[in-house]
Amino acid sequence: MTITAELARNAVGRDVPLEINGREGVPFRGVGQYRPDGAKHGPPIRSCADYPASGDKRVASLREALERCGLRDGMTIGTHHHFRNGDLVANEVFDAAAQLGARDVRWFPSASFPCHEPMVGHMESGVIHHIEGSLNGPLGDYASRGKMRGMAVLRSHGGRWQAIQDGEVKVDIAVIAAPTADCFGNATGDRGPSACGLLGFALADSMYADHVIVVTDNLVPFPCLPWQIQGNNVDFVVEVERVGVPEKIVSGTTVVTKSPDRLLIAEYAARFVRDSGILRDGFSFQSGAGGTSLAFGIYLKEMMLEAGVTASFVRGGSNQYLVEMLEEGLTPYILDGQTFDLDGVRSMRENAGHQNTSPFTSYNYHGKGNFASLVDACILGATEVDLDFNANVVTHTDGRLLHGIGGWQNCLTAKCTILAVPSFRNRIPVVLDRVTTVCGPGELVDVVVTERGVSINPRRPDLIEAMRGSDVPLIEIQDLKREVERICGGPPQRAATGDRVVAAIQWVDGTTIDCVRQVS
Repeated sequence: MTITAELARNAVGRDVPLEINGREGVPFRGVGQYRPDGAKHGPPIRSCADYPASGDKRVASLREALERCGLRDGMTIGTHHHFRNGDLVANEVFDAAAQLGARDVRWFPSASFPCHEPMVGHMESGVIHHIEGSLNGPLGDYASRGKMRGMAVLRSHGGRWQAIQDGEVKVDIAVIAAPTADCFGNATGDRGPSACGLLGFALADSMYADHVIVVTDNLVPFPCLPWQIQGNNVDFVVEVERVGVPEKIVSGTTVVTKSPDRLLIAEYAARFVRDSGILRDGFSFQSGAGGTSLAFGIYLKEMMLEAGVTASFVRGGSNQYLVEMLEEGLTPYILDGQTFDLDGVRSMRENAGHQNTSPFTSYNYHGKGNFASLVDACILGATEVDLDFNANVVTHTDGRLLHGIGGWQNCLTAKCTILAVPSFRNRIPVVLDRVTTVCGPGELVDVVVTERGVSINPRRPDLIEAMRGSDVPLIEIQDLKREVERICGGPPQRAATGDRVVAAIQWVDGTTIDCVRQVS
């Protein structure tokens, strides 16, 4: 199937589609330049008369729940990734949809993982028309080769909330995998045999979707407390044998790196935070769950102890290292957006200072502020960076979709955004003249840290001045690029791509910042 798209040049010089799966696309206009108008989307009004007076919303199966929600061709089904690669519900949803004969359904996950490879079969059979959500592994490869009938749409976590609340994406049926729930539909993620932590990614769907199904393997008497999903928003409750494998929320990411180069990157990043004056009593930070980010947190903790300072709060993804900081008194609060290991799950259940949040509070750009902009320093990764500090997280130089955006774009609004990346991977330079795909504009990337030194964005003369006298090696990004190309034998060869647009990359405000074209 061939899809042609009318394109327009946006504010970062990328040609992007003006129509995305039948919806008007708005080219990226620049940071803070797009202002929405109108009212938020609202779900249909419901009446208590349509639900059991007993409050018992249980039905016998997921198939029955979908049928009673009125599943039909062309609908949108939202699912969530709190179990990451241990999710056992999303595949069952579309198996049931196939049994009911549904076709051309849009799948709208908050993220996908290799465990969702069976969705390829549902796309081949026509049950799923296209996916609007992160595309990892086999799903990314399928879309990159132009096999998906519609255009993939990649949004940040906050962008997904924005799209739902603004009515850009109408969720017909939301299916929420809940480790604990009651028969009324109140649900939580921090307890039960399959406890995974928070359920914040499902919150928007529960509030705005036309129909909501809670699937649980641990039904408790009413009321399920503390509830993260309110039963008043839920239509049906389904009991299953198991909703997920909580051990797989780790997904191979929450292991401290043992690579000497990566450890050096983490150390440089922590020393930069210290020497630039960001590390002070009452500061705040956010770091991811990758091996380098975890090592950064360990180095930073040592520096905090040495300096005798505490953080006012820490933004998660939570993991055992942030939990240690909380329990040792180095911060009073973890504001958790995603739980990355079982220590984080335990802490959320046991520690009053470990607060579960949602993309609305943390990341939604179409709100009256969000937590991300309050963070003093945020440590992120990237697949590529260019000389203008634009950064890429969804493709490599081969042009294939391999990663989701997650909260990465949203975190760029921190007061100091630091990309901690190796200077090359598999002898392919990370710093390029021009990134393959723009996911974040360079004006929001303040610092790039590699094992060869620290490059500060010229737009931040304050940081350049603050680092005078530091023994952290500083290097201009142009010099870094030249040095790495000498090592790797030159710049990487660009992938050959066709004209067909297979994916649109949305910015946090719902505009299109770039697109991905079909690869062979």
